[in-house]
Amino acid sequence: MKEKDLDRWVDRYRKAWESNDPKDIAALWTEDAAWYRRPDEPPVTGRDAIVAAWLEFADAPGETTFEYEVLGFGDGVAFVRGWTTYLTNPPGEFSNLWVIRLEKDRAYEFTEWWMEKPR
Repeated sequence: MKEKDLDRWVDRYRKAWESNDPKDIAALWTEDAAWYRRPDEPPVTGRDAIVAAWLEFADAPGETTFEYEVLGFGDGVAFVRGWTTYLTNPPGEFSNLWVIRLEKDRAYEFTEWWMEKPR
């Protein structure tokens, strides 16, 4: 796995974020993946459960902008810093940190931290 493969995965993640298409979401994960929506909570486990949980809290298409940078990558583990802006009323800005463990082109573990920027 190379950094360009990680960039493709993040691009696919963003596509799924915008489309909320169950096929786009499912294509990101291994069958037995674990998604830690917060590092201090138990994970959502299994591709089908991840798709269902994602759709439960889905953002509407066009509701956000997102930028990111790769902080580190090696041995199938990636560290990504992101910035999300919600264009909703009221608008909001978040900083994100992702730890992604990849197997080929799918994540088998994904942990995210997100912090709202004070207004």
